[in-house]
Amino acid sequence: MTYSVAVSGASGYAGGEILRLLADHPDIEIRTVTAHSNAGQPLIDHQPHLRSLSHLTLQDTTPQILSGHDVVFLALPHGQSGQYTDALDDAPLVIDAGADHRLTSESAWDSFYGGLFHEPWTYGVPELIVGAGKQREILRGATRIAAPGCNASTVSLSLAPGVAAGVIDPSDIVSVLAVGPSGAGRSLKANLLGSELLGTANPYAVGGTHRHIPEIRQALAAASGADADSIRISFTPVLVPMSRGILATSTAPIVEGVTDAQIRDAWQSAYGEETFVQLLPDGRFPRTADVLGANTALIGLAIDRAANRVTVVTAVDNLVKGTAGAAIQSMNIALGLPESRALSVNGVAP
Repeated sequence: MTYSVAVSGASGYAGGEILRLLADHPDIEIRTVTAHSNAGQPLIDHQPHLRSLSHLTLQDTTPQILSGHDVVFLALPHGQSGQYTDALDDAPLVIDAGADHRLTSESAWDSFYGGLFHEPWTYGVPELIVGAGKQREILRGATRIAAPGCNASTVSLSLAPGVAAGVIDPSDIVSVLAVGPSGAGRSLKANLLGSELLGTANPYAVGGTHRHIPEIRQALAAASGADADSIRISFTPVLVPMSRGILATSTAPIVEGVTDAQIRDAWQSAYGEETFVQLLPDGRFPRTADVLGANTALIGLAIDRAANRVTVVTAVDNLVKGTAGAAIQSMNIALGLPESRALSVNGVAP
């Protein structure tokens, strides 16, 4: 069976990456692409690397144009998806790459986003631990999927095994992330200009203000079975001069009496059979260069007994595993297709 697809926000980074991956999907026909200010223009003018899709023209983003497809992807700024999802009742599968349907707590939405709160959808991180299982089981047959925030899923995948196994204390997590500016979208912003980024590193959303914090707490609470209020995290992202990528360094205290073998076994047991989340050998740590273009999260684990903390270093491509790849992997599961279809573990080098 071939599934018809519409992609909104197709002139942006996330929309373009969704299209790049779907272009090689044998079960998908990309029928419609939409945008706002760029409507009426050829897609190729805004995504010149997508040569196989040069026949497509950007249409207006309206519920009428998006409806009538088997799968609809929404790659819109936060707070803008809800106005369309409310009107897409007839769409068999809708996947939102924005934040509108990620959070289960209305108070958390009000604190970090504001505006109208929309119902939470099935979270699109298949490898995430949820109780005694994985999120992929909940994704099977799902009709509404919330793709993750790239920083949030990176940190959650980094720490969920330790939290679920009870070998680290989730009340004192510290995460610092080196992040490429493509995660902020394609719209022009002074702090994202090349002249402002090159040769420097810029912290942002410092002091517990980043919008992905409640998403991380929600995911780790689901892994541990605890209340989200028990998850405390100091989260600091830093913009660095690379177009893509996240390198997340997260630490948490070791629970008293836990051995080194138990710590490493928690991550090995969680990800030893996974295709797209891989634990590196002891003493090895990933680089963002190793995951560019891949739907892969590479994890390095260190046990710092002097500080009595575990350190987890995780690298992802924020536009693939962090966004578009997670969305398509979740789509494959929901539709009953092979989970890895159109997705690669191989990065691009040099």
